[in-house]
Amino acid sequence: MEFTDINKPGCKVLDLPGYVASTPAPAPRAAPAVTMRQGAGRPAASAPNPAGFPRVDGATQKARDDDRRAILEDELRAEERKLADLKRDYNNGEPERQGNEKNYAKYQERVAQMRDNIGRSEKNVEALKREIANIK
Repeated sequence: MEFTDINKPGCKVLDLPGYVASTPAPAPRAAPAVTMRQGAGRPAASAPNPAGFPRVDGATQKARDDDRRAILEDELRAEERKLADLKRDYNNGEPERQGNEKNYAKYQERVAQMRDNIGRSEKNVEALKREIANIK
């Protein structure tokens, strides 16, 4: 079953409570078939900007890029500190047992969670470094 706001052949109109009825959508225009191989989902590189599309001058864009870089670098430093703390607590796979971990399975579960957190934090550091490198 498919719900849509586009009037398609073979569909029937439903009156659903909580939804405001709007004017029927115009029938979709036929577009040429495009396959992923032909570049579906990506805008054409030579597509012109709309006439009224606002433009940003170079100085404003540079300031925005600098702000973005500063924010990402702050996030990177925080994530690196978090990673260092996680690795220190992990203690090369042998963290200290806590009082509530008399059961070895609980300890193993916490160690596995710590390992997952370290992996996630390492991926975050890599992603932040990539984002910083992509800023013009």
